[in-house]
Amino acid sequence: MRALLLAPLALPLVAQEVPTTLKDQQSLAVTIYNSNLALVKDQREVKLGKGLQALAFQEVSAQIRPETALLRNLTAPKDFWVAEQNFDFDLLSPAKLLEKYVGRKVTVVRTQPNENGAGAKEIREEATVLATNSGVVLQFADRIETSVPGRLVFPQVPENLRARPTLVISLNSGVDRAQKLELSYLTGGLSWRADYVANLSPDEKVVDLSGWVTLTNQSGAAYPNATLQLVAGDVNQVPQARTYGGQDKTRVMMAMAPAPPEMKEESLFEYHLYTLDRPTTLKENQTKQVALLSASGVPVSKEYLLHGEPYFFQQSNVGEVVDKLKVGVFVELENRTEAKLGMPLPKGVVRVYKRDSEGRAQFIGEDSIDHTPKNEKVRLKLGDAFDITARRKQTDYKSLGKQAPWRNVVEMAFEVEVKNAKKEPVTVSVLEPLFGDWEIVQKSHPFTKEAAGTARFSVSVPAEGSSTLTYRVRVKW
Repeated sequence: MRALLLAPLALPLVAQEVPTTLKDQQSLAVTIYNSNLALVKDQREVKLGKGLQALAFQEVSAQIRPETALLRNLTAPKDFWVAEQNFDFDLLSPAKLLEKYVGRKVTVVRTQPNENGAGAKEIREEATVLATNSGVVLQFADRIETSVPGRLVFPQVPENLRARPTLVISLNSGVDRAQKLELSYLTGGLSWRADYVANLSPDEKVVDLSGWVTLTNQSGAAYPNATLQLVAGDVNQVPQARTYGGQDKTRVMMAMAPAPPEMKEESLFEYHLYTLDRPTTLKENQTKQVALLSASGVPVSKEYLLHGEPYFFQQSNVGEVVDKLKVGVFVELENRTEAKLGMPLPKGVVRVYKRDSEGRAQFIGEDSIDHTPKNEKVRLKLGDAFDITARRKQTDYKSLGKQAPWRNVVEMAFEVEVKNAKKEPVTVSVLEPLFGDWEIVQKSHPFTKEAAGTARFSVSVPAEGSSTLTYRVRVKW
């Protein structure tokens, strides 16, 4: 069995190449993952002769992972096999061409005026390229020069220098005819992310939410009229020791058009797959956007949140005043069907806008979200309130000594004043991060034990007024 498997590799390789370019392409499918990874399936119709030959599969991604490449014959799979494949990513350029000719002869062509002053004539000399490090060094028959005294003429392009990234595949074909071949491979340089735009209503009770997919192609290849699919989720990958190729990272931003139909979504293993309803073209070095979702009248709730710092509770700071504390502003929505959403939301950035008194949309904040499944909440911090501030101080610290089985028992008292300069009343949630075995023994406002180390107080503050939260906590540790 081992001899049979290795037998094709022992056959002589044919030097003559059969090229295939995008002109032969019959269909193209691209599946892009969140983590700079894509699966490309490229189908082409190629005229193959019978027997062993070299297929130059041109215009593949410059960041292809060659070890993942798989070529299938969809027309005549009998007696079709692949013996060897090589990825040529050394691309043709003047500098690369000159570098390949180190130690070889080139022709130097320069012009000089005719002796009678009419016109000019060309003078050709042969020279050997000695080096191309930080400039070119040429050896002529009678001298060495360190610059090019004219233009260089090369006899041919070296075999291992390609105009475009090329996968050269040594294969055996069982028939002499045109055949449909499919090359599939993984590549870097293609990525996507979700961007969301939320327009908040004047009463701040609902939002109109639009989702866009931003695609970036820096793979060194174009993907014309491709069936596009996106996978949302964290796919595990083994770290790669080497990356191939490398292209300029110029981005061309596509303008947003009116939202087309939403992308179709389905479950795939432990991930979610989104499919664009039409073919699209991903040009080389391009960023473009396509519509993901659109939802109107999604209910939201708004919260003002003052979050205490742990160091407030770990030592005695009696009398110390912490003034002008920031109060965060959050909005929250539920990703449910009854809330007019209910589809898995890929991770991305949500940017929120609200119209001013003249009807102009103004940016009021943004936050990132992780992959959010159906029926989960989306919580966004938009910034800090301008008109709502707070000041706090510790009003008492008392050690109660040791109480078995506790080594330390203390009581601490705090005062938190919340000020509201708005013309309408607000409610501020005050989160206090407590430690040890704690118990609220006195309080001015109701609280809930939100977590083992967190107490949440709800403080109502009148318009253009203030409210003061006071409480005493006993802590054992």
